[in-house]
Amino acid sequence: MRKNLRKVAIVGRMNVGKSTLFNRLSTDVKSITFDYPGVTRDVISDIVSWKGDLFELIDTGGISFKKSTDPLTEQVRQKALEMLGDADLILFVVDGKSGLTIEDRDIVKSLHRVAKPLMLIVNKVDNRLAQEQTHEFYQLGFKKFYTISAIHGLGIADVLDDIIEHLKELPPLPQEEKAKCRVVLLGKPNVGKSSILNALLEYERSLVSDIPGTTREPIAAPISFYKETIELVDTAGVRRKRSVDEDLEKLMVKSTLRAVDNADVVLLVVDVSIGDLSDQEKKLAFYAFEKGKALVLLFNKTDLKTQETDRQLKMSMDEYEFFLKKVEQLQISCKTGENVGKILPLINKIWERYTQEFSIDDLTMLFKTALEKKPLYHKSSLLILRRAEQVKNGPPTIVLRVNEPAWFGPSQLGYFENRLRKKYNLVGVPVIFYTRKKTK
Repeated sequence: MRKNLRKVAIVGRMNVGKSTLFNRLSTDVKSITFDYPGVTRDVISDIVSWKGDLFELIDTGGISFKKSTDPLTEQVRQKALEMLGDADLILFVVDGKSGLTIEDRDIVKSLHRVAKPLMLIVNKVDNRLAQEQTHEFYQLGFKKFYTISAIHGLGIADVLDDIIEHLKELPPLPQEEKAKCRVVLLGKPNVGKSSILNALLEYERSLVSDIPGTTREPIAAPISFYKETIELVDTAGVRRKRSVDEDLEKLMVKSTLRAVDNADVVLLVVDVSIGDLSDQEKKLAFYAFEKGKALVLLFNKTDLKTQETDRQLKMSMDEYEFFLKKVEQLQISCKTGENVGKILPLINKIWERYTQEFSIDDLTMLFKTALEKKPLYHKSSLLILRRAEQVKNGPPTIVLRVNEPAWFGPSQLGYFENRLRKKYNLVGVPVIFYTRKKTK
């Protein structure tokens, strides 16, 4: 069990440094910062620890209380407003360099109507002269405000101290279940990752748009399945390196791969209508497996596929059959709903495989029997296995006690892996082997 946490939301007009403040306060930096209005689109969150106390910090996509004619901007606005209703404390951030603006005045009026506790944060105050010029912000009606420089870390400790002080005055929250596993949606831009997330959650947690790159950073949402909690994470699309020209996209790729590193299960989404498993998608699949993550290939947009695209897709996959046969594959269509209902049951099955345990006796007997039927040699020397022991699950990690560890290369370890996979269903799950000198 883990403690259900109080929520602290960072709001303010665009480009006042909300994401920089988020990253400064956050213990696990995930918000993309770039000096361009509107970079943060999705609502993201992280757990902050300060002097032994925890709270959930939420970064919004640039709040505006005025409706927009742009559909994507309006989605961002609505999500930011929804988060305000759930927050226990709101950090209203303004730009100390730009000074007080009409938009700041409009936002604070609306925030007062929300009837949530507010802290005014004047950001980008880097020196004494800048501090002396912040008196105009008293016009917003706050008896106290905080002058900080999020980029340099000035004034941050005072902000954290008062956040904790306020939250301690609130009654304790009920306990909630810890997520059983963390599932990350990975893939190129515009293959349908956000649509899959929304279909599984049955509401629009992630912004969906035909514009590639709408999701710019990993966002997480819990879902309950078989009385267990699964955390689903949507990520920014990963393009080929030579296609990543802008600094923003480089940050998106780094943020996405960090999400994979923190995952248990990776759902690699492929647009089946294109008729190709690209080199980039193959590299992503290898990356996930090499990092010890369970892997599923989700071929989306089956409503758009043809016999020709099916043929081309199979051709692009044939060369990597040796690897892809280890991976679960499912064809789906978010548009028609085809097989979407099979995703969560499949994740549950893979999780069981990913976390299963093998006894020392069973593993040792399996591999010794295999070596009796087909002895392995290094040059003319016989390879000897004395003992096999699983030391970890998630993924299954096995230590082989052998006569000479240096003799057990990729082909020899592949032989043991094949024997293990032949006896046990480990589709979708990597297996990690280590060799150690046998003990007498």
